[in-house]
Amino acid sequence: MGMLFYGATEDPIRIEDRALAHLKVAIATKLRRQESFTLSWRHPEGDPRGRSTIWLHPSIPLRFVFDETETPQLNARWIQELMTNASSSGGICLIDEVEDGPALGDGLG
Repeated sequence: MGMLFYGATEDPIRIEDRALAHLKVAIATKLRRQESFTLSWRHPEGDPRGRSTIWLHPSIPLRFVFDETETPQLNARWIQELMTNASSSGGICLIDEVEDGPALGDGLG
């Protein structure tokens, strides 16, 4: 289970490593363009029930921490879905992996 640290909080957002690797690409792309957006997710098992949303902005510190040492092969279609969502008024909603997308090479996540 990977972790996303956002802002000054010491409490991580826990996200499965594979999903976090895909989110990292989508988030980094949007922030590199100086674009702000929201990120929403359902709380993982073991956390209190519910869902959360944060506002992502290029000026707020962000750190991705992965349990796995190797970057997974990335699914371009899933990243594209996340990017499309990020550009919508609802922002990114962490969705299950979109199948049948071409894989991107190692080193991107």
